Amino acid sequence: MPVPVPTAETRWRCTLCGNLTRFDVTKSSRVVEFVHLDLAGEPQVEEREVLTETLESVRCRWCNAVDQVELVPRPDATEEA
Repeated sequence: MPVPVPTAETRWRCTLCGNLTRFDVTKSSRVVEFVHLDLAGEPQVEEREVLTETLESVRCRWCNAVDQVELVPRPDATEEA
């Protein structure tokens, strides 16, 4: 089941406990990174381009429910609409 992604007008809410702020998100990404190594060999990513990204699951940190999120309007989004 695809996990809905929040937008500028929406946010996540756990349908079981009502949590709005704490989630563990599992996603897969395919990226191209420009890595700069200093003279000691320490890497630092200076540029990152995301080629593909898939949201696999969202788990509520409060009640541990997996994939029990819904999209609800953000408080400020309903006032502007």
